[in-house]
Amino acid sequence: MVAFAVPNEGDSSRVGVTVSRTIKGSVNRNRARRRLREVARTHLAGGDSPLTRQGIPFDVVLIARPAALEVSFADLKAEASLVALRLSSLNS
Repeated sequence: MVAFAVPNEGDSSRVGVTVSRTIKGSVNRNRARRRLREVARTHLAGGDSPLTRQGIPFDVVLIARPAALEVSFADLKAEASLVALRLSSLNS
């Protein structure tokens, strides 16, 4: 997973998910997109996210790579938590 983020001037963080075309087949691309969207919902946009506690809204884009289909969901959640911690420490 690759993440890009830019502070926004809105009231809340927004998360977009895109999938690399190197993931072959629409079924696999959609599966990777669903997995990343769920991780983003719980760890980047959730109420207990470090981004929410920091109070700085970000526009975040997550890009799924082929490994997003191979790693466990727990590993994806851990990586998303690390992304949230890195973003929250940018302006502290």
